[in-house]
Amino acid sequence: MDFNALWDVSYGMYVIGARQEQKNYGCIVNTVFQVTSENPIICLSMNKDNATHDAIVQSGRFSAAILSEKTAPRLIGTFGFFSSRTVDKYQGVAHEMVDGLPVVTDQITGYLICQVVSVVDVQTHSLILGRVMQARKLADLPPMTYDYYHKVIKGKAPKAAPTYVSPEKEKAVAQEKTVYICDICGYLYEGDFSQAPADYVCPVCKADRSHFQPHKAK
Repeated sequence: MDFNALWDVSYGMYVIGARQEQKNYGCIVNTVFQVTSENPIICLSMNKDNATHDAIVQSGRFSAAILSEKTAPRLIGTFGFFSSRTVDKYQGVAHEMVDGLPVVTDQITGYLICQVVSVVDVQTHSLILGRVMQARKLADLPPMTYDYYHKVIKGKAPKAAPTYVSPEKEKAVAQEKTVYICDICGYLYEGDFSQAPADYVCPVCKADRSHFQPHKAK
């Protein structure tokens, strides 16, 4: 079976927000799609290990902020590679509370407020069906696709993402060259890393340069 075919399935990039017991939760997902047009229902796939997953299931509500190509990589790093159990991801991030739910507002195209109508167990993940209760368009910006995230921002999928592929399974780059890889989020730095500033940090997860290790592409 050629699992590389799955890389051609299209995805977007979203920050899913939830609130439970007076605490805000949020994480990045790349699998959100519309199921019905009248009384619209959307479906999102979320790893059960995510703290946001439990907050949604217990509260029965969630928000979905649609990221644009202008969204800062650091926001993706914060919401994609850290846990709401230990980090207040919304601190220092432009957001607002909409009907009691946190919504990231910086450079997004719009957002949805949803009421959970069903949760389907799919082993490692849950498919969460939500009825759209509110929807707002904020900016006429191109939405960020998962392909754009990989090819332009050069970001990697967190281990909790349904599209995660371990480094051992990734295809090697065609030409022989040395790149530097962030050992936290997998961001690839191409070029002479010795010339990077002393205060260089990963543009995705904000890790300092000590987390970059040489990686020989085959």
